[in-house]
Amino acid sequence: QVLLVESGGGLVQPGGSLRLSCAASGFTLDYYAIAWFRQAPGKEREGVSCISGYDGSTYYADSVKGRFTISRDSNTVYLQMNSLKPEDTAVYYCATGRIPGVSLDDYEFDYWGQGTQVTVSS
Repeated sequence: QVLLVESGGGLVQPGGSLRLSCAASGFTLDYYAIAWFRQAPGKEREGVSCISGYDGSTYYADSVKGRFTISRDSNTVYLQMNSLKPEDTAVYYCATGRIPGVSLDDYEFDYWGQGTQVTVSS
């Protein structure tokens, strides 16, 4: 059974940092891409970043490029978020799918975590 569990969300001031974790079980990441999505109240879900299980290549949305870093250690994927802005406030989800590369198209991802809240506010 595929299971994704996110953690690490919280309240942080603008300019601060958080590291989100996505612990995966029930499958091996070697054949799956894992991505982070986010959804703010009243807005559509947005792809944030993705890492390939095949070659470790990464991809970022323009809105987070240079501030967020995705990485992988065994069956856990991390999202290091620096220089956070109020507009980064959202529920962050990790998702996985058997994708031979990277993607931020949510329809390609079959399994989703329950989400973790990130709030950036002073």
